[in-house]
Amino acid sequence: MVEIVLYMIKDIVFDFGGVLTTIDTDRALSCFSSLGLSNPQEYINSYCQKGPFFALENGDITGEEFCVELSGLCGRGIGNEEAKSAWCGFITEVHVEWLEFIQQLRPQYRLSVLSNTNPFIQSWARSSQFTPCSKSLDDYFDTLFLSYLMKCSKPGEEIYRKMLADGGMVAAETLFIDDSDRNLEAAAALGIRTMKVKNGEDWRSELLEFLKSN
Repeated sequence: MVEIVLYMIKDIVFDFGGVLTTIDTDRALSCFSSLGLSNPQEYINSYCQKGPFFALENGDITGEEFCVELSGLCGRGIGNEEAKSAWCGFITEVHVEWLEFIQQLRPQYRLSVLSNTNPFIQSWARSSQFTPCSKSLDDYFDTLFLSYLMKCSKPGEEIYRKMLADGGMVAAETLFIDDSDRNLEAAAALGIRTMKVKNGEDWRSELLEFLKSN
C-alpha cells in the first residue's frame, strides 16, 4: 500500500521588489545615469546585478565601499544619500493594502521575506518612512532573509538552504512567491512550493486560491 503524505503550507515567503512593491528598472537606470554612471545597463537589471552592484547585494562589500566604487565609475564623489536615492529609484509603489492583507494571514502562517537587496534600500524599507502609516517592513513579517546580510543571493542554492535552516522551515510546507522564473525554479529544485506573480499585479486572490487548495 502506498502511503500518501499531505503537506499543509506553514510558511509563506515573499520576494520584496516586484511582489510587495512595484519596481521600475528603467527608472533606476536613469537615476544612476544622472549620478554620472555612463553605462548603468551593464550593472543593473530587474533580478540580479553585476560588478559592485552585485557585490553589494551579495554582502561582499559594504555600503561605504560601494560608494567608493561607484564614485570611481562616475568620476566624482558619490555619498551615501545620493547612492540611497538612486537605489530607491527602483521602487515606484509600496502596496500598503497588500501588506495589510498579509498581516491577516499571520495567525495561521509564518510570514517571511526573501530578497536580493542592499543596505540602501533596506535602510528605507526598515524605517517608519516605508508606509504612510509609519510602519516598517519588519512590522509585517516574522523574519526578513536579506541577501546582503546572508552573504548569498537568489537564484543560488545556498540562500534557499540557509533560509530553510535558519527559519526552521520544511521545504514542502513552504510557499515562495516571486516574479522571477529563475528564482522560482531554484526554490522548486529543493522541494519548496512556488507561485509566480507579475510585477505590479495584485496577487491576493491567487494566493488565497492556492492556500485553499493546499
